Amino acid sequence: MQKYKIYIIWIGWIWVSALARYYLSQSYTVYWSDKSSSELIENLKNEWINITIWENPNLINEDFDLVVYSEAISDKQSERVKAKDLWIKTISYPQALSEVANKKILITIAWTHWKSTTTSMTSLVLKNSNQDFTSIVWTILKEFWNKNFYHRKNNQDKEYFIIEACEYKKSFLNYKPTVWVITNIELDHIDYYKNMDNYLNAFKEYIDNILPGWYAILNWNDVNCKKILWLRKDIKYIEVYNDYFSYDGQNILYPIIDIKIPWEHIKYDSRIAYIVWHMIWILDNIIIDSLESYNWVWRRMEFLWKTVHNNILMSDYWHHPTEISLTLKSIKDSNVDKKLLTIFQPHQYSRTYELLEDFKNCFWNTDKLIIPNIYESRDTKEDKEKINTEKLIELINHKDKINWNWLENTLKLIEDFDKNNTNSIILLLWAWDIDNLRYKIKTV
Repeated sequence: MQKYKIYIIWIGWIWVSALARYYLSQSYTVYWSDKSSSELIENLKNEWINITIWENPNLINEDFDLVVYSEAISDKQSERVKAKDLWIKTISYPQALSEVANKKILITIAWTHWKSTTTSMTSLVLKNSNQDFTSIVWTILKEFWNKNFYHRKNNQDKEYFIIEACEYKKSFLNYKPTVWVITNIELDHIDYYKNMDNYLNAFKEYIDNILPGWYAILNWNDVNCKKILWLRKDIKYIEVYNDYFSYDGQNILYPIIDIKIPWEHIKYDSRIAYIVWHMIWILDNIIIDSLESYNWVWRRMEFLWKTVHNNILMSDYWHHPTEISLTLKSIKDSNVDKKLLTIFQPHQYSRTYELLEDFKNCFWNTDKLIIPNIYESRDTKEDKEKINTEKLIELINHKDKINWNWLENTLKLIEDFDKNNTNSIILLLWAWDIDNLRYKIKTV
């Protein structure tokens, strides 16, 4: 059997590292690079993966069969240029993933918010069954041995593949699913789509990729999901409601699922996972037991530890106003006696500017708000001229908000809050390096 040699550019992205782990499971030789180190990258090094920090085109030679790059990488990046000069096959992450996943029974979780939570729940059901499957998740699961990837192959006839299918740059159009799950469509990635019509049209295109005779699972309560119902006659639509789902003229009640996490959007995600496997004939007791055992995952309302002053430290990756609003409300509703400090790092200048009206009123449920900086990604000079931290802070409606520059200054504010409060919550709500503060906040 031929052993493939693969080079991956910018492995530190959570989804790209999951694909790399798939390649390792197939005994491929994997090299990769990234612009900086991280806890994730250090863990990858321990899996016998060859990692270069920054970039080194001299490592790429004719021996490589494939070069895979994150979509955030410019075509002028030195390693991409070297691969092209050597005529090595060079493709993006979604193209590479599609070459693997489209050969399996593919389940895609593709919508604007909470993809990782639902993908995690859906994957855990299969882990607790006897089915062959692969899962690529954009978070870390303790049930996957603290990885974002799981693979089991016992040479059965059927093999499932579960992925999060991102809509950025229409990358999800690379996938050919048997089951497509979508529960919300709300404008995002405005640097690419520009307006809601363009964004919605991408989802309308994606529904053409579902294999004939298979399922589209759609939220009937979402106004934009309704707009893509019945666009095809040769697939099966499942309409999702709060208390039941409808299929082929029948209304099917959800069973009682005693989910450990009390928040409504998590309960909703568990119902979606139930529908997927109920329709594919996994036994209900396996589905329900798996969902009831679901607990926290990395970067998704994650409880970290208690600080030295007995305050709770949490981390969450959400950065869209809708996600922020629901996250803060969920935390506050279940901790009414606790004060909440939120340290928020927006993702992209362009997204922050385009969603400014929504950002104005999404922080009501935090007692104190700190914004240290805006994380720059794919932003132009013009984007950075339109909005900055000072302008954002000024426009947000909140009585206790602070613009504080960069991480060390923000750490000092967190430490002051920690000293002066007890039985409170400190939330790192982040896009990139704010989460690294977790390692500097003292624990008991």
